[in-house]
Amino acid sequence: MTKGPNARLADLFALAGWSKGELARLVNRQAAAMGYAQLATDTSRVRRWIDTGETPRDPVPKVLASLFTERLGRVVTIEDLGFTGPGQTAQGQPVDGLPLPSGQVAAVLTEFTGMDLMLNRRGMVGAGAALAAGSALSSAMQNWLGSDPVTSRAQGTGGAAQAVPVGHSAYDRYEAAPVGRQEVEALEHSVEVFRAWDAERGGGLQRKAVVGQLNEVGGMLSYHHPQPLQQRLWGVAANLAVLAGWMSHDVGLEPTAQKYFVIAAHAAREGGDRPRAGEALSRAARQMVHLGRPDDALDLVKLARSGSGDQALPRTRAMFRTIEAWAQASMGRGREMRRTLGQAEDLFASDRGDVAPPGWMQMFDEADLYGMEALAFRTLAEHEPAAAKTAEQHAKRALALREEGRRRSQIFDYLSVASACFISDDPEQADRYARLALLSISENSSHRTWDRLREMYRLTGQYAGHGKVEDLRAEIEEALPRAPKPSRTGRSLKDAEELRRAPGDIRRVRGAKGAEAV
Repeated sequence: MTKGPNARLADLFALAGWSKGELARLVNRQAAAMGYAQLATDTSRVRRWIDTGETPRDPVPKVLASLFTERLGRVVTIEDLGFTGPGQTAQGQPVDGLPLPSGQVAAVLTEFTGMDLMLNRRGMVGAGAALAAGSALSSAMQNWLGSDPVTSRAQGTGGAAQAVPVGHSAYDRYEAAPVGRQEVEALEHSVEVFRAWDAERGGGLQRKAVVGQLNEVGGMLSYHHPQPLQQRLWGVAANLAVLAGWMSHDVGLEPTAQKYFVIAAHAAREGGDRPRAGEALSRAARQMVHLGRPDDALDLVKLARSGSGDQALPRTRAMFRTIEAWAQASMGRGREMRRTLGQAEDLFASDRGDVAPPGWMQMFDEADLYGMEALAFRTLAEHEPAAAKTAEQHAKRALALREEGRRRSQIFDYLSVASACFISDDPEQADRYARLALLSISENSSHRTWDRLREMYRLTGQYAGHGKVEDLRAEIEEALPRAPKPSRTGRSLKDAEELRRAPGDIRRVRGAKGAEAV
């Protein structure tokens, strides 16, 4: 069956740099290695896949996904290749295949995590993929997020799911077994352990473990369970997907992170937890501010707020407002930012605590509220230097309230104080807080803390002749990770060169990345 050129496959094919004959030979070789020795393809068939949109039979789509994943150094799924499963058509599909139909969420989750784990095993780094615009995601998911998932499947007691995941044959489906209450409780506990580790040490060291656990849960979700248990499993999937996304963002795997946030929103919706789906999308909004795309962030946080519905607790809505304020600050909209932060404070204060916050909201406490306010004012200080004093006050308040086990947030607070003090011409105090950050930063796997340190380093340039600051600059240069080798796409961060650029040049090179999320 043909349906016109496959633009997605054509784009990835061009990025990979293969000839059609070369790709055909690679497919045959990879298929044999995966146990499909009988599979044989040729140049003319590859041409039809690309030029006429012909969909190859199983297992060719997953073989191609594996080849492109390895070649491009980032996760490429069957969906990314533009292939559709039985009974589907490409006509009328939303932007980038979103939203996912209810029956395909577990299959997509399992496929994506499997590809991600393959990249980890091969020691690759994600590169070259483009992030979807916030407006595109919002348009695709606006009506979907506010509706209930279609529950046409009967709720059994643990029999195998009858539907075959997209892109997989019946004998290829992940061999998981139904689980009971104790197993789900153990999974829920594992989420708390991973979450605590991430807050203390950063996302780099445990990311693969979280992705592997999420892959296991995806297999479990291919079976029917009693409805309460199934909902809890979807909740575990959502929590793990958010963690996988946040950890990926923490180490600079941005397209991978965004995909996990979108998967998390789908999983939360499947479990009937709209506030959790909204919080997952708010993470994608934070990511956009970090990447210098505040307009996209505003689109996403608006979707998070509206999609969460009336079920969202005041504290959750307060958190959404702080992200919105950070985006406004990065655009220099001081008046709007202050009004939005005022709304966040009112919402936070109105939370009487009579309803216990879900586990995923317990990290957003009073210290985080002040930390996010400090971040917003410190970001605004790039446009309004007078805002630096307020940023300093909020960051110090956050530090006073920080609990044990929140080392990464503490580093961000130290750097917020130091940056604010440099902007407000207090190099002595700035030096003291910068050194407190340096004491902990080398023990943390968060790349975002290093990004924040680079931003603070930029502010030290005007104090280059100051004795203490001159020593601090030398220590920062020594502590910062060396520039990595160029990736397969030829890109390199060139940290040492970037450190010495003028402020304006840094903004142009780094896309005005700005400060990081607490």
